[in-house]
Amino acid sequence: MNTFQTHEPEAFKVAFTESEMVVYLKDGRVLSVPLVWFPTLEHASQEALEDYELLGDGEGIHWPQLDEDLSVQGLLLGIGHEEKIA
Repeated sequence: MNTFQTHEPEAFKVAFTESEMVVYLKDGRVLSVPLVWFPTLEHASQEALEDYELLGDGEGIHWPQLDEDLSVQGLLLGIGHEEKIA
Protein backbone atom coordinates (compact mmCIF):
# COMPACT_ATOMS: atom_id res chain seq x y z
CA MET A 1 0.00 0.00 0.00
CA ASN A 2 1.33 3.44 -0.94
CA THR A 3 0.94 6.15 1.62
CA PHE A 4 1.17 9.78 0.60
CA GLN A 5 3.40 11.64 3.01
CA THR A 6 4.17 15.31 2.97
CA HIS A 7 7.36 16.67 4.36
CA GLU A 8 8.23 20.24 5.09
CA PRO A 9 10.93 21.45 2.71
CA GLU A 10 14.26 21.73 4.52
CA ALA A 11 17.21 23.97 3.73
CA PHE A 12 20.82 23.03 4.40
CA LYS A 13 22.60 26.10 3.03
CA VAL A 14 21.90 29.74 2.18
CA ALA A 15 24.01 31.90 -0.13
CA PHE A 16 23.66 35.36 -1.65
CA THR A 17 24.31 37.03 -4.97
CA GLU A 18 24.13 40.78 -5.43
CA SER A 19 20.36 40.60 -5.97
CA GLU A 20 19.19 37.16 -4.81
CA MET A 21 19.08 34.81 -1.88
CA VAL A 22 19.81 31.23 -2.93
CA VAL A 23 18.47 28.49 -0.68
CA TYR A 24 19.72 24.92 -1.14
CA LEU A 25 17.18 22.29 -0.12
CA LYS A 26 17.93 18.82 1.20
CA ASP A 27 15.82 17.24 -1.57
CA GLY A 28 18.12 18.68 -4.25
CA ARG A 29 16.15 21.75 -5.26
CA VAL A 30 17.78 25.17 -5.38
CA LEU A 31 15.56 28.16 -4.79
CA SER A 32 16.47 31.72 -5.85
CA VAL A 33 14.47 34.56 -4.32
CA PRO A 34 14.85 38.28 -5.09
CA LEU A 35 16.31 40.23 -2.18
CA VAL A 36 13.98 43.11 -3.01
CA TRP A 37 11.20 41.04 -1.39
CA PHE A 38 13.00 41.38 1.94
CA PRO A 39 14.27 44.94 2.53
CA THR A 40 16.00 43.97 5.77
CA LEU A 41 18.12 41.44 3.89
CA GLU A 42 18.51 43.63 0.82
CA HIS A 43 20.12 46.43 2.86
CA ALA A 44 22.17 44.21 5.19
CA SER A 45 25.93 43.81 5.12
CA GLN A 46 27.44 40.63 3.71
CA GLU A 47 28.62 39.77 7.22
CA ALA A 48 25.07 40.00 8.61
CA LEU A 49 23.66 37.95 5.70
CA GLU A 50 26.18 35.18 6.24
CA ASP A 51 25.37 35.07 9.97
CA TYR A 52 22.25 32.89 9.68
CA GLU A 53 20.93 29.90 11.59
CA LEU A 54 18.72 27.13 10.26
CA LEU A 55 15.66 26.59 12.43
CA GLY A 56 14.39 23.11 13.26
CA ASP A 57 15.60 20.65 10.64
CA GLY A 58 15.97 23.47 8.11
CA GLU A 59 12.31 24.53 7.88
CA GLY A 60 13.24 28.12 8.67
CA ILE A 61 16.11 30.60 8.46
CA HIS A 62 16.99 33.11 11.18
CA TRP A 63 19.40 36.08 11.04
CA PRO A 64 20.23 37.04 14.65
CA GLN A 65 21.95 40.31 13.75
CA LEU A 66 18.92 41.39 11.70
CA ASP A 67 16.10 39.87 13.79
CA GLU A 68 14.71 38.35 10.59
CA ASP A 69 13.03 34.95 10.22
CA LEU A 70 11.81 33.27 7.04
CA SER A 71 10.18 29.91 6.44
CA VAL A 72 11.32 27.77 3.55
CA GLN A 73 7.69 26.87 2.82
CA GLY A 74 6.86 30.59 2.54
CA LEU A 75 9.74 31.11 0.14
CA LEU A 76 8.54 28.23 -2.04
CA LEU A 77 5.06 29.75 -2.11
CA GLY A 78 6.48 33.08 -3.22
CA ILE A 79 5.48 34.89 -0.07
CA GLY A 80 7.43 38.09 0.44
CA HIS A 81 6.97 40.76 3.04
CA GLU A 82 3.52 42.28 3.24
CA GLU A 83 4.85 45.54 1.74
CA LYS A 84 5.59 43.68 -1.50
CA ILE A 85 2.33 41.71 -1.73
CA ALA A 86 -0.36 43.50 -3.76
